[in-house]
Amino acid sequence: MRIVLALALIVSLAAPAHTQSKPNQGAPDQNLINCLKGLSGCDISVLRPEELKQVAEASKKRNLESCLSGETVCDPTRLSASEMNTVQAASYRRNLERCNSGSSLCDPTRLADKDVAAVHTAALGRNYDKCLSGAPTCDPLRLTAAQNAQTRAAAARRNFDRCLGGSSMCDPLTLTPAQTASVRAMVVTRNNDRCLQGSATCDPLSLSESDMKAVRTQNQRRNLQHCQNGLAGCDPLQLNEADLKAAREAFRTRNVEACTKGLPTCDPSLLTSPEMASVVAVFQQRRNKSQQAAKR
Repeated sequence: MRIVLALALIVSLAAPAHTQSKPNQGAPDQNLINCLKGLSGCDISVLRPEELKQVAEASKKRNLESCLSGETVCDPTRLSASEMNTVQAASYRRNLERCNSGSSLCDPTRLADKDVAAVHTAALGRNYDKCLSGAPTCDPLRLTAAQNAQTRAAAARRNFDRCLGGSSMCDPLTLTPAQTASVRAMVVTRNNDRCLQGSATCDPLSLSESDMKAVRTQNQRRNLQHCQNGLAGCDPLQLNEADLKAAREAFRTRNVEACTKGLPTCDPSLLTSPEMASVVAVFQQRRNKSQQAAKR
């Protein structure tokens, strides 16, 4: 405080007369605000002694707040004994929270004996959770016998789920006989579904006789739909006589529609006399409408 008063005296003696007799305004000027906030635009040479005292108190308060929050700009040499105790307690709490959460910033050497056990218990709990979830950072050597058994059971369930889902991460050697039977049944079901959908990954050699018949029926039905719709996947050689006749009728209907609409896919050679007459009539109606519209 003596240093602050001395500085105020020097400033008051060195300041011009107009600055010493600065009128007392209702609100502080911008320079005082800058000084109170610790901004770079502060000019302490024009401050009055009471303003210098306010600026000094504000600076001490900012330093205390920085120390309490653990900021690097903290200057512990400016703290009083009681403030130092408060700052040290806040720093200890921050370190304890880091240790309890497993942060890499934890410094276990700063912990009191009463907190070491709790931090160690929390670390064991986090490791157990990692092992249960199959995390690669699990340390199985830190597990108890009961935790190790539970971790193995969880790993077996995860492997069983992967095998049921057809994952490449499945390890069939660790499955129980019951699990192996369930996985095999699921593999058969997935293969049947792929074959019924016409998937390229279908394995027809794995189909049973009844499943093969169902897949063959589905393939015939799908091929007929392709042929009736004129799709490239149509294989007419697989059609029986009735399906071939139905596909031809569907094609004839599509050809008449294409000719009626004047599409380039029309094949007039395939039109019967009645079909040709209907196409001609449609075009004649179209021309008549165009002529009537032109006369208007």
